[in-house]
Amino acid sequence: MGASQSYTLRGQVTRLDATTRITLSVLALASGVYTYLGVRELLDGDETTVFLGAIVYSAAVSVAIYAFWSYLMRFMPHVRQPGGRRMLYIAMAIGSAMIIAMSSWLNAAALAGSAALEQHLAVTTEEYQQKLNEAHENALAAQSLLPDIQLASQRFSQLSEQEARSGVLTGTSGSGTVVQLLCQMSNQLSGLQGEIEGSRTQVKTLFDQGGEHLAAMRKLVSSQGPIAERANAYGDEAVALSGLLTSLEQTSIAPAVRRAAEDLGRSFIAPISDAADADLRARQSRVVGTIEASVKAQSDALAAAADEILARPKVEPLRFTPLSAPEAVIRYARDFLPSWAGAISIDLLPAVLIFVLCIVQDVIRREEGEEFDLGDMSAAEMMRALRIQKKLQAAEEGGEATVNREARPAYDGEIVGPPSEEDDIVQRNRPAATTPFPKTAAR
Repeated sequence: MGASQSYTLRGQVTRLDATTRITLSVLALASGVYTYLGVRELLDGDETTVFLGAIVYSAAVSVAIYAFWSYLMRFMPHVRQPGGRRMLYIAMAIGSAMIIAMSSWLNAAALAGSAALEQHLAVTTEEYQQKLNEAHENALAAQSLLPDIQLASQRFSQLSEQEARSGVLTGTSGSGTVVQLLCQMSNQLSGLQGEIEGSRTQVKTLFDQGGEHLAAMRKLVSSQGPIAERANAYGDEAVALSGLLTSLEQTSIAPAVRRAAEDLGRSFIAPISDAADADLRARQSRVVGTIEASVKAQSDALAAAADEILARPKVEPLRFTPLSAPEAVIRYARDFLPSWAGAISIDLLPAVLIFVLCIVQDVIRREEGEEFDLGDMSAAEMMRALRIQKKLQAAEEGGEATVNREARPAYDGEIVGPPSEEDDIVQRNRPAATTPFPKTAAR
């Protein structure tokens, strides 16, 4: 049973030798083609230079892959010693890493390069969208101060009207020092309110333009056509959007609000009471002091709110970085694991065949036992081995061995000598010798 199984396995290995060679050739050729497509994206120069450089590199890769796996396929299944087998495994690991470094990533670039570049453009678009939203929020942050400024302006305006109509502050109606001061504060806050409202229109215009650029960028990502041309058009849109982000960052009204708030409290000048009555002048002075304290409190509140807005991190404009297909495949490798698996499998599939051959050879050796090596010896090699064995035995005994010769029966008066060395190995047909059976059959 064992001999039959080992014989069958040996026959199958022999029959699959041509298939193995063809498989290695096809895999090496496929790897070379995809390597050519990938390396072509990395070379610069005219078309002839790029073509020749890519052809030479891909041919070198194909030859290296075929030779490497052929060497291992021929040697590894026949190495029995554990130390030698371990060294070959180390050589296989080093060679596999080198093949991945010089070929597999280029194969992945050829398989998924366009998709990786589209992924890069899509991710960059989302980053630009985030930056545009942040810049828009920073530009509109000062709008949050508008309700406070409106309330303060309305309060000063109402107090001015009430003082002029009924003298609610000084007890004496009419347009005097207090009314003029209240009107002045109301007008200053109203002017600041107008500046904030005016900036809203400019911010909205810039934000709408940024949205148009983003829409064009998304269209370029999802449209059909060569990825290189779309990437160039995408770069133009990205540059224009970066300029808009800078402009949008500079339209923030928060610095102006901060300066206006400081001027509101710092430039307050209390007017001189102009009433003829001393008691009225005293009351006007007290009301002016109260208004001054209120204006300073309002100024400090606006300045603190403006400082919070200015403390926000500034939006740094993005810089679009174009990538080649191999660079994009490496950067977004997690998104293209199937392509990477296919590219590596093309280069490392022969390793599985080598493992199969190693297993088959081990099975053959276990089935045939110690006669494994003798099974491949020819008859001439066997005869030569026996002669050498006899000479070694004679040398060990200190001379030639003496063999008792027995006389053989004579035929026609001739005595046949003792059997020769060849007689021990091959049985010859000797017509002169006696035979134990008659030469002619009785009829």
